[in-house]
Amino acid sequence: VSALGRNQLGINTFENFIQTDAAINPGNSGGALTDIGGHLMGINTAIYSRSGGSMGIGFAIPVSTARQVMESIVRNGQVVRGWIGVEPGELTPELAQTFGVKAEQGVIITGVLGNGPAASAGIRPGDVITQVGGQPTRTVAELLTRIAALVPGEAVPFTLERRGEAVQASVTPAQRPRPRQPALPR
Repeated sequence: VSALGRNQLGINTFENFIQTDAAINPGNSGGALTDIGGHLMGINTAIYSRSGGSMGIGFAIPVSTARQVMESIVRNGQVVRGWIGVEPGELTPELAQTFGVKAEQGVIITGVLGNGPAASAGIRPGDVITQVGGQPTRTVAELLTRIAALVPGEAVPFTLERRGEAVQASVTPAQRPRPRQPALPR
């Protein structure tokens, strides 16, 4: 294992990969990534390659994520992800100053869908989400991963900062809407 929590690779919407230097060749996706003791760490899923062969940089889905997906399929017949209807952004010093934010870590909300769960819970643009379900949330990738893992219909506590004040919100996520497919030409 070379790195944990790799994201922004452009592979998937929810990226939280294990980076490995173990050789993963085309056709090996779906194979086990194990530690030296034979314990399952993840499921091999992608390689970085300019030539089509393994360059020694592979990516695996963590076993915890694979387990969540499996349990969702068994329970619901499909993967069900939580959704709250926000547009998140990384909290930069400039944004913190603009919005009067004291928090040094968190995710700033730049937009809220009017009829979504976040709006119903009182979350507004300019709020900074610092915790989801009691877990610190420092980056957009962490926020999206935590929200996706939420069970639709079950309220979850969110900790926010609004204009320098700590705010608690109870958010009841909905099921993530399916992306709209463009109309096919006739």
